[in-house]
Amino acid sequence: MRRSMFMPSRKLRRDYNRLFRRDPLAANIFLLLVELADEQGRVCLGPNPEAEIADLMRARFDNPRAYQFQGGPKR
Repeated sequence: MRRSMFMPSRKLRRDYNRLFRRDPLAANIFLLLVELADEQGRVCLGPNPEAEIADLMRARFDNPRAYQFQGGPKR
């Protein structure tokens, strides 16, 4: 199976921006889960999902509270 590069839709960016204004960390967890999801939207994690998400957050983001898309957050 060939994986393509993640390209966020306009709706995803709007949802991310709305969530980022309220809670930047939650917005980046949302983004991580979207990136991990398969075509049906399922994310398979191990027996300790909280620890696995924490490890993935450290590996994926330099600053887990920073805005992740180019251009900065929309106001």
